[in-house]
Amino acid sequence: MEGITVNDLVTASRGTLLWGDGNAAVTGIAIDSRKVKPGDLFVPLIGEHTDAHNYIEEVFVKRGAQAVLSSRPLKASWTIAAADDKAIIQVDDTKDALQAIGSYYRNRLTLPLVGVTGSVGKTTTREMIAAALSAGYRVYKTPGNHNSQVGVPMTLTEIGGQDQAGVIELGMSEPGELTVIARIARIDMAVITNIGVAHIEQLGSKEKILQEKLTIQDGLKTGGILFLNGDDPLLKRVAAKEGCGTVYYGTGENSWYRAEEIRLENGYPRFTAVCGNSRISVGLHILGAHQVLNAMAALAVADHMHVPLEAAARQLELFEGVKNRQQIYYLRNQMVMIDDTYNASPVSVNGAVDILASRQDAGRRIAVLADMKELGAEAERYHRQVGEYLGKKPVDLLIVYGELAKEIKTGALQSNSDLETFSFSEGQKEELKQWLLDNLQPKDFILLKGSNSMKLGEVAEYVRQRYH
Repeated sequence: MEGITVNDLVTASRGTLLWGDGNAAVTGIAIDSRKVKPGDLFVPLIGEHTDAHNYIEEVFVKRGAQAVLSSRPLKASWTIAAADDKAIIQVDDTKDALQAIGSYYRNRLTLPLVGVTGSVGKTTTREMIAAALSAGYRVYKTPGNHNSQVGVPMTLTEIGGQDQAGVIELGMSEPGELTVIARIARIDMAVITNIGVAHIEQLGSKEKILQEKLTIQDGLKTGGILFLNGDDPLLKRVAAKEGCGTVYYGTGENSWYRAEEIRLENGYPRFTAVCGNSRISVGLHILGAHQVLNAMAALAVADHMHVPLEAAARQLELFEGVKNRQQIYYLRNQMVMIDDTYNASPVSVNGAVDILASRQDAGRRIAVLADMKELGAEAERYHRQVGEYLGKKPVDLLIVYGELAKEIKTGALQSNSDLETFSFSEGQKEELKQWLLDNLQPKDFILLKGSNSMKLGEVAEYVRQRYH
């Protein structure tokens, strides 16, 4: 955060300065008391189990916070803990105030911002857009998964004067959330990757998910551009709001930015990107045919920001993925592991299975699949369908982890009754680790994928460390 004083924060948050020096500079924002650095603003959020106001004294005394927001009555101990120049700002609601500060800081930014949302692939697409733009700009991108009503305003305040373009991820976990985030971010370009069944538990249908994702336009500036996946059955039917342009990317004739001649070489996509009269050969270093659409979104955005397509494509070829998202590890005894444990949906699991099936150099192809969460009343059916899809592929061994994942096994055996399978309940993570340690063989190719809450990443890390 650059050029911000305590008085600016008071104005932005519509708060009241109860204590301290209004002219003091504030250099950052933290919501976790353990991560507060000297000069930071501490925003104590109130959760279901914890009220972070309890840490105000600590952040002043031990962490060197410059200022805090508070929606609680002023305590004498806070003023004692704060030196004369440290500030306490009274607000009605600390989360609302944080969002107002993010919006205030956004007003000071002049660089173009690209917002990315969608059911699957938001983070990887964000990273690929940032990679493509890096051929012509100094790019700021959302750190980690800071894509929420709390994360987005914090992300905006981290953009510095040296940055020339920004790529931010806009998430959604409940109805109306994306509108709130989009109005804070006020993006110049919006990308929607696809419409899947993630969050169908909260929203009820893919059509309602589509309507929620389209609310990213609530923050799209007049004259902005909406980039849509032209291969998605729902997205290809819609267009940008009045006053904004629509651009489709994909593999069909309806897409101006189109991928042709797609093939996988040991799981790695190779294709020709067709953009108007330009034809560019692209070879990605991340796994899966589905990454082609993410790459085409990145090339479309780069072209509209006047980055030479050849240069953008070369930067995409250097991109090697995101932690726990199809990260490939070459282990001893010629074993290979794909750690894709950050999240899972039916579409993304099928894509990961395709990668596993495409490996021509594998001994055994082993899929370790955990529950896919937030799929609502049809969750069992979605798991069975994934299993049916897997059962038709050249997979040698299926291991499922979790109660819903057992439906994957059921579906797989319906497609291939000879498939070797093993099941572990959610409480049997240690048994799963031990089974892998005892049974993995040289040249095995292992895929691990499930929803983040299943913590299958711990199993992947265990395997990686044992066979490093």
